[in-house]
Parts: sequence; structure tokens; C-alpha cells
Amino acid sequence: MTQAPEVPLIERAKLFGNPVKSQGKISPDGRRLSWLAPHDGVMNLWLAPASDPADARPMTAEKARPISQYLWAADSHALLYVQDKEGDENFLLYRVDVESGADACLTPFENTRVVIVGTSVTKQDRLLVGLNNRDPQWHDVYELNLATGELAEIMRGDGFAGFLADDSLTLRIAVRPNAEGGMDFFRIEANEVAAEPFAATTLEDAMTTQPAGFTTDGATLYWIDSRGRNTAALIGEDMTTGARTVLAEDPRADIGHVLAHPATGVVEAYAVNYLIQEWIALDAGIGATLDRLKALLKGDIEISSRTRDDRKWTVAVDPVTGPPAVYLYDRDQDELDLFYVSRPELEHAPLVPMHAVEIPARDGLTLVSYLSLPYMADVKRGGIPDAPLPMVLLVHGGPWARDRHGYNPYHQWLANRAYAVLSVNFRGSTGFGKAFISAGDLEWGAKMHDDLIDAVQWAVGRGIAQADRVAIMGGSYGGYATLAGLTFTPDAFACGVDIVGPSNLETLLQTIPPYWKPVVEQFHRRMGNPETPEGLKLLRDRSPLHKADRIVRPLLIGQGANDPRVKRAESDQIAAAMSERNIPVTYVLFPDEGHGFARPENNIAFNAIAEEFLAANLGGRCEPAGETVAASTAQFLAQAR
Repeated sequence: MTQAPEVPLIERAKLFGNPVKSQGKISPDGRRLSWLAPHDGVMNLWLAPASDPADARPMTAEKARPISQYLWAADSHALLYVQDKEGDENFLLYRVDVESGADACLTPFENTRVVIVGTSVTKQDRLLVGLNNRDPQWHDVYELNLATGELAEIMRGDGFAGFLADDSLTLRIAVRPNAEGGMDFFRIEANEVAAEPFAATTLEDAMTTQPAGFTTDGATLYWIDSRGRNTAALIGEDMTTGARTVLAEDPRADIGHVLAHPATGVVEAYAVNYLIQEWIALDAGIGATLDRLKALLKGDIEISSRTRDDRKWTVAVDPVTGPPAVYLYDRDQDELDLFYVSRPELEHAPLVPMHAVEIPARDGLTLVSYLSLPYMADVKRGGIPDAPLPMVLLVHGGPWARDRHGYNPYHQWLANRAYAVLSVNFRGSTGFGKAFISAGDLEWGAKMHDDLIDAVQWAVGRGIAQADRVAIMGGSYGGYATLAGLTFTPDAFACGVDIVGPSNLETLLQTIPPYWKPVVEQFHRRMGNPETPEGLKLLRDRSPLHKADRIVRPLLIGQGANDPRVKRAESDQIAAAMSERNIPVTYVLFPDEGHGFARPENNIAFNAIAEEFLAANLGGRCEPAGETVAASTAQFLAQAR
């Protein structure tokens, strides 16, 4: 045993069950507080007067699937949220009246996915929404009257990837995919799209260049823009003269989040996330407030909501070694009051730091990565254990996404079970400039996988990991990486945990959701084009399914039956191929889930199964599963003996 026995097991339910509260916000008029919290065991919307947060009441009554996203209507009269059915990602928009509590669906259509196109601080009872109920590939733009529910069509979406509106809810820009794998940007005047684009990207800038919104007066358009540079800069464009001003850039990483004034829309601060996230102010007053909050709070901060007069904020803080919390901040009085701690039961738990590290790839690229170690394995907290440990390589999805520094329940869970945990931003990950993304083009299962192998060898070489006791685990692309690890490098890992991972890149591209059509050309150029002989060969060569006979290490698969991105067939295929060859596999299906496990009882159940699986193959600690699996909808379609 590599971890001292006196370190208590942190219960899975405390890490992955419902938080006490989450997503706390203040209404634009400052009169009310809102948040998500359990109601009859399911995450629902709650509301309370800002003057008396204890006088709270639930505003929704979801019975099975948790609400995961919501926002305030600009007039503060309603809360808006989206909800799908059993993970199908056909999100519909709902409105809850804060006075009456009336809860109504504003987009009552079947097989439809709503997107928010535009919000307004001056037309507070309206929204622009995109609906694909006419054609599942394209979102038509409608103006939605929040009070009456009336929808008025503004523009058809055929051929367009999206639209951008100003605060008057006037459509100003249309975005259309082009033959180079990028996007063309067209001006819109009087709901007529210009014949020629005023801006464009090719493939290399497609993921790092996009409009970031208008100022309220419509005079300035902000861009996050990598054209002419590697990392994306924050740029302001004068919509009358076309003059462009670079407001911020960083050679290490793309400009990420921006903080804009709630009334004027003027960007006042921006964030850069290389190893950790840093906020830099453009406005002196905002800079002073951010400095004050950094002095008062320990951890990474985010401004999660602001009143329209900008006098009161909700501030989320992530202490990494403690549960995230949200505070109420009165800027006039300089008063900071605790709103809530998301998981108070973890406040005194043996949580561990996350170490940001830079790992060299074999060809010289730098891989920003994050390492967590068991509580008593690294007494000096220097990032190197006293002795090498079994390790879990936890691979992020996307792949066009990234791992970040912060409180991570999976890192905390696995470290508590006596494993080193390493998450790697392999090439193709976002946030580190366009060259780093492009380095992953056509490299699924090749150089992208080499980066993961290089990271494991780095951990072994530094005395962090035991070479023969490393597991690979991840969801979506991370699930693909798991399957690639067990097929392309069959002796590199002791076992693998694949969650909603594609096994066959050819069928993956054949079955993506119809509303992803605007980015199909990007998929073809970055993964392989199935419409060409060489592209089809590449996709087949990089598909773990066709190398299933090479699997010699234990594999656990988790899948949602209703996944619209990585269809159930992706897991069915690899499990069947293994069974046909008498290769043991454990395959768990959740009939009421999609791309991941949203219901806590299902997530806890799968993690209980994974924990037993890892303990059997790596030798770590294990909390007994008890009744958690029986309390879920888990179905074992295959079970290794």
C-alpha cells in the first residue's frame, strides 16, 4: 500500500453527488439571488431575495434529469433554462416567472435544439433564438417575446454556421463555412446578407478566431483573433471605419474569457490561461476591484454575475484544495459575504494540490499538464512522491478542448485512492495557439497518442509512476485515446477505462449530429476525409476497432444509450469485436444517458465500477460499491470474469 492508512477515504457521493448549491447568480436589478440545488434529489432552480438568502424556494420541479444551465432574463422578471431528454442534446428553452412561479416551455418542438443568438440590455423582454425544427442541419433565427412566448421568424439559416446580433437584436453578421475549412463573415443590413464576406479564416485560424460580441451601442465589434499571429488576441474593430485595435495578446496562450460592462458591453478585463488562469484589467476601476478580491480570497476567481448598475457581483472562487465557493461582493461598501460553499462536506477532507507542469514531447513541443498525488505520498508538496506510484493517465475529451488548473473531482477521487493522476494537453488541445492545434491535424492515434506516451515516460523517468502500473482513462476523445492505447500500444498500459469513446472513426463521422454540418469540412481536414481514398484509409488505420485483436489488457467501457455525438454503436462495435475473439471486456450501458452521465446516481455507479476495476488492476484503494450500482440504471452488456 502506497498511501498511509490514516488518510480517510473520501466517499464518492461527496465528490460526485449533488452539490449543496451551484451556479449562484444575482439578478440584473440586484433584488434576487438564484442558484441550482437539489429538490427531491434532482438539481433544480431556486430563488431568494437578495436581502434574505435563507428565504428560498424551488422554482422548478424536475424529477429525473438535473438542470445544468440557466440565465436571468435581462428584465429580471424570469429565469431561463434549457433541458433535453435523457441526454439526446435536443435542448429546449424554458421560462420561469419569478413572481408567479409559472414554468413554461418557450420552444415546444420535437427533435429540436435551441441556441441563443442574441440577448439585450435595452430590449429586455426579447431574445433572438436559433431553431432547427424546419431543417435539423440549420438554425433559423427568431425573435422571441419572453412575456407572450411569440416567435417571429427573422432569417432562415440555410448554409450558415451562425449569426451575431447587436444589443438592438439586429442581425449584423452571418457566418458561413468555406471550402478552406474556415469561416466567411458577412455583414447583414436590413436582414440581407452581403454578397461578399468582410472577413474570413482558413483552417489554421478556424478554431482560434471568432467574433466576441458588440458593445451595446453597436459601434465596436470585439474579436478573439489569431489571424497574423499564433495565439489569439483580443481585438476591437470600429464598425464604421473598419479600424482594428489590438487590446491584448499573450505569446504563451490565447486570450480566453473577457469581462464586459453589463450595461455598455465594453470589455474591461480579460483572462489568459497558460499554466493557470490570470485576469488582466483594461479598466483601472475593475483592476482595483480584481486586486482587492485577489487579496481577500484564496484561489482562482471568476466574476459569475453583475448587476446592471455594476455595484454588486457574485464571485466564484476555486481554492483547488477545497470545494469551490461563491461570494456576494458589494463594491460600494467593499463587503464580501459568503453566499455558499458548493460541497461543505469536503471542507476538511484530505484534498490535494494540483501541480501545473510542462512536459517535453519527443519532437520538442511543450505539453502543459496537471499532476495530482496522494495526500501522504508527497509530504513536501513538491510534486514528486517519496516512491513511484501506480498512475492514472486521465485524458480530456474534444479533442479540441483542454485541461485546466483547479479543483477537479476526478483528480481528487483518484489521488485519494492512492494513484498519481496526470492530465495532459496533447497536441490538438485548444488554448495554446493555432500552431499547437494544427500540430494535431490528421494525428489521431499517431502524434497525439505519442504525446500521451511521452507524458507517461516522463512520469516514470521522474519517479512519479510505476511503469507497469499505469491506467489510461477518459471520455469522448479521451475514450478514443483509451482504446488507441490498448490497441496501438497494447503493452503500454495495465488497463483502460473508455467512457463514450469512438472506436471507428469512419462510422463516427457518418453519424455526427446534423447540426454539426457547418464544421464537417474541419473534421475531414483535421481527422481524415472519408470521401477520398487516402482519407478513408487513414480513418480506418486510426480506428481502434480494426485492431481489437491486439488488446491484451483489461478494458472497461461506459456508454450512454442516447448519445448523439458518439453513438452507442461505437461501444457496441468494439465490445462485439472483443467478444468474437474471446477477449474479456466489461461493458456498462446507461439507457437514460447521452454523452456522459448527467444523473449523479449513474455517474457515482459507473465510478464505483471503475474504482473496483482500477483497484483490481493497479492495486489502489477502493470504497465498497454497496448499493450504488443497483440504485442506478446501469446495464451490464458484457462482464469480464
